[in-house]
Amino acid sequence: MPETVEIGLGRDARRGYHLDEIALVPTRRTRGSSVVSTAWQIDAHTFELPLVAAPSDAVVSPTTAVEIERLGGLAVLNGEGLWARYEDPAQALASIADESGCTTSTLQQLYSQPVSPELLARRTSELQAAGVRVAVRLSPQHTVALSPAVLKAGVDLLVIQGTVISAEHVGSEDSADEALNLKTFIADLDIPVLVGGVTNYQTALHLMRTGAAGVIIGYGAHSGSTTHSALGIDVPMATAIADAAAARRAYLDETGGRYVHLIAYGDITTGGDIAKALVCGADAVMLGEALAGAAEAPGGGRYWDPTASHPRVPRSALVDLGVDPQDRPPLAELLLGPTADPSGERNLFGSLRRVMAKCGYSSVKEFQKAELIVTGR
Repeated sequence: MPETVEIGLGRDARRGYHLDEIALVPTRRTRGSSVVSTAWQIDAHTFELPLVAAPSDAVVSPTTAVEIERLGGLAVLNGEGLWARYEDPAQALASIADESGCTTSTLQQLYSQPVSPELLARRTSELQAAGVRVAVRLSPQHTVALSPAVLKAGVDLLVIQGTVISAEHVGSEDSADEALNLKTFIADLDIPVLVGGVTNYQTALHLMRTGAAGVIIGYGAHSGSTTHSALGIDVPMATAIADAAAARRAYLDETGGRYVHLIAYGDITTGGDIAKALVCGADAVMLGEALAGAAEAPGGGRYWDPTASHPRVPRSALVDLGVDPQDRPPLAELLLGPTADPSGERNLFGSLRRVMAKCGYSSVKEFQKAELIVTGR
């Protein structure tokens, strides 16, 4: 039975665990890191790294999407971000990166420019022409309206992502946007769809039943997140991933073998965090803030996610990473090294390869069987 704690007479709360409260236990066998594979495959698409770059304008641009694919990962362009609102977003990005007084109000103003379906289609076509796998994120509220543009332009993977989404959303009668029925929407597509965020077993199972190829676990918590304060929602990632993995096992039995990939998103900043997320049951991780300090990142050393510019209830702040412009490492160093930084925040997937070898596993799927221990930190 799940561990529960009595928080008052007649009211219990379930105990959850964050990634920094657990650790890996090596086995009796070790391997050379040269025989370890970190490759990950979803549908017909194989990637050398179990990495999905978060759909933040601070991290993913058409240029960085090409570089991230070259290094082995998948970049997700925000289909409702600056690249779909401005013909040339350079000035908007510069005002965020260079203006010391940039505030949430500034972000709200910049993102008040309407999304252009034509411009969104053009960005998708540009990525196709660059020869990379094209993934675009849309919010559940705007998927019906905006998806025809990216589907016609040739998107390879569609990401439908909000802070928390469900397969059963009840909308208001006066909403200007057409309601999204995930099950029928996905059934009509011939490309894989990733959906999320998800915080519990039942929702994960329901989203798997929509036909999604992957489910995103978490809402992208980072150092600037205020979702816990604004909404009272928090996701202990170790527990959330493990719960979703249990839902996947149930769904495998229910369908006779259909496997749904889990992508962990939130509170993952080091190679050790990535390793623990995979062992909890994730197939890949979605990284945002961890990549925002790269020299190529369009945010110029600052990080924000789509919730930061919400016009009514912003749920994260603009984060200044405090990295000297001259010291911002290239994406290659952040992802694959080599590095002289011992913090674990660089050479993220070199660290993953090393811990997989030290624990005696040669593939990500095998690594999910590694032993975990609660440290109590």
